[in-house]
Amino acid sequence: MDALLLEYLPILVFLGIAGALTGVIVLSSFIVARQHPNVAKTSAYECGFDAFEDARHKFDVRFYLVAILFIIFDLEVAFLFPWAITLGKIGVFGFWSMMIFLAILTIGFIYEWKKGALEWE
Repeated sequence: MDALLLEYLPILVFLGIAGALTGVIVLSSFIVARQHPNVAKTSAYECGFDAFEDARHKFDVRFYLVAILFIIFDLEVAFLFPWAITLGKIGVFGFWSMMIFLAILTIGFIYEWKKGALEWE
């Protein structure tokens, strides 16, 4: 067990060095740089325009839907790469398991297409 934990020591050392270096850099920026912000820099908008509307308005649900669809099909591709690499080892069972997985995703895609979830008005 000690040999297994010893293998994680370089990662722990790396995290320690990264944390210390981060602290040194942030602290040195407060020491070296002038910290005198003016009203324009501390305002919410620095582009010179006033806000058109409240920044806390609700987004349309289609934004979230597109994000969820992207995640679903991105994960599908993430599952396809290891499957394609190990296809020779997993055999016929692995092939048909992935075909069932792809069929379920295709049915879901057709369902949301028919429901109009992919239409952008």
